[in-house]
Amino acid sequence: MSYSNLIIPENTTVMVTGGAGFIGSNLCDALIKLGAKVICLDNFSNGKKENINHLLSNRNFRLIKGDICNFNRLLKITKGVDYIFHEAAWGSVPRSISMPQFYELNNVSGTLNVFEAAKRNGIKKVIYASSSSVYGDSEVLPKKEGAEGELLSPYALTKRTDEEYGRLYYKLYGLPTIGLRYFNVFGKRQDPNGQYAAVIPLFVKACIKKEPAYINGDGSYSRDFTYVENVVEANLKAAFCSDEKCYGEAFNIAYGGRVTINELFNSIASLLGSEQKPIYRDIRKGDIPHSNADISKARNGFGYDPSYSFNDGIKLAIDWYKDYFSKWCILSNL
Repeated sequence: MSYSNLIIPENTTVMVTGGAGFIGSNLCDALIKLGAKVICLDNFSNGKKENINHLLSNRNFRLIKGDICNFNRLLKITKGVDYIFHEAAWGSVPRSISMPQFYELNNVSGTLNVFEAAKRNGIKKVIYASSSSVYGDSEVLPKKEGAEGELLSPYALTKRTDEEYGRLYYKLYGLPTIGLRYFNVFGKRQDPNGQYAAVIPLFVKACIKKEPAYINGDGSYSRDFTYVENVVEANLKAAFCSDEKCYGEAFNIAYGGRVTINELFNSIASLLGSEQKPIYRDIRKGDIPHSNADISKARNGFGYDPSYSFNDGIKLAIDWYKDYFSKWCILSNL
């Protein structure tokens, strides 16, 4: 890991919103290992207690059940905090198309609450999650900051709005903010269940349990699949290795590769020894055809240097899912 030698100031207190979620819990793990005092804030609408159970006995870890939409409580919780890692949000492009008002409330108003609480309490930096969806219909590859297209979903709009608020809170109020545009993050603790589960856990689940595996379109769409440890590295370096030139800015966070959905499925099936065949169906509204990141801005800005390629990450992820489904089957008596 390219952040294992990172040294953070003694007695540093951080808050991770959405800290019991997929990315947030992995970030909590890393921060605890680095010696930070971690406050995990989660309302458990997406997060899971099982993701952070192993941390509950650690004296440097504190779990608070709460919601970023409750500003007065958020203001109290953030007193004495040095850094905020803002991971709480509702994902999924198709779900946002059916629930735009809900996404506005949680992803925009909630983020604005985080920025305002941070401003009032003198937080040193706020590192917040954005998304590659902000590139919209731009056909330019690789995706580069400053070359965004027309937005294709309410989810993308909420993330673009968050970036604008992040820029304004630095320009107007001097609050150091850094947005991280995640590109198709995957890895341990990514939930394989539910209607809006991400494609990798869905494919793994289908191959392990011999369920139907669906591909939207002909499988030629491509993504810059990014292992979660790369995202953790980006958050840590953005917080502890950045300076003024990064504040108010947004950065691509990916590995910098391209894998088609067909290639993805074939890799997963091969690693699992599955003869499963995918079922093709219509393309979803709001889907971007191709996604591939130029990560030079993050590399130059705060030394982002992702350690895990797609091939490295998918092997680790599958190992985790094998264990996950093994335990699930035992618990379910299947």
